[in-house]
Amino acid sequence: MSSTPISKEIALRIALASRVLPDTDPARLIKVLDDAVGLPPTSKKLASLKLKSLRQACDGEFSGIDTDSLKNALQILSGNADEVLQDSLPDFDAYENGDMPGSLRIACASNKDEELDGHFGSCKRFLIYQVSKEEIRLIDARNATGPESRDDKNVFRTNLVSDCQVLFVVSIGGPAAAKVVRAGIHPIKYPSGGPARERMQALQDIISGTPPPWLAKVMGQNAEDRVRFERSEAEG
Repeated sequence: MSSTPISKEIALRIALASRVLPDTDPARLIKVLDDAVGLPPTSKKLASLKLKSLRQACDGEFSGIDTDSLKNALQILSGNADEVLQDSLPDFDAYENGDMPGSLRIACASNKDEELDGHFGSCKRFLIYQVSKEEIRLIDARNATGPESRDDKNVFRTNLVSDCQVLFVVSIGGPAAAKVVRAGIHPIKYPSGGPARERMQALQDIISGTPPPWLAKVMGQNAEDRVRFERSEAEG
């Protein structure tokens, strides 16, 4: 590796880009950049970096990372961080604790607008919904890219949604999923993503009917009702 120092501007780009790549810290990204463009990375080198080269560098180190995350990282590395990191938050609904008895709190990994389009380890924020049989309210959006996330990203993000019962993501790694489950949160993957509110409406339809046992437990339904549902499923 070159002993020439990386400029502060490029170091910042690398730090920001590593945040949008799942399970990636600056050291891992620098290793890939060394193979892709050589060290030290400069503005000119990074501007010429292509998606295919980034994906294939270091024997495919990033081959398992989704294309959208890699594209976002490339934009940041090339100096277009503002375009990737700018927020376009939807309006929130008023909510106070106790407003919606029997409701669930859902976290949704998101990068833009009111979309379910995020990987647990790299999404910009978590949209927080309160969902009952009668209502769906978007009550918060929690920034997942703050400086606190640098030490242990999975722990930070799990703590960020620790008051939620369910987590919707496009994808989530095994170690992160284990942390989420240990925190009492049920992760659900939707690889195709889509409008978050549509996912909330689908969940609302489920809880308005006869929810599956895991969801009934989350909702605080008594054991007798859960057993009755399990028996009816088995007999059917």
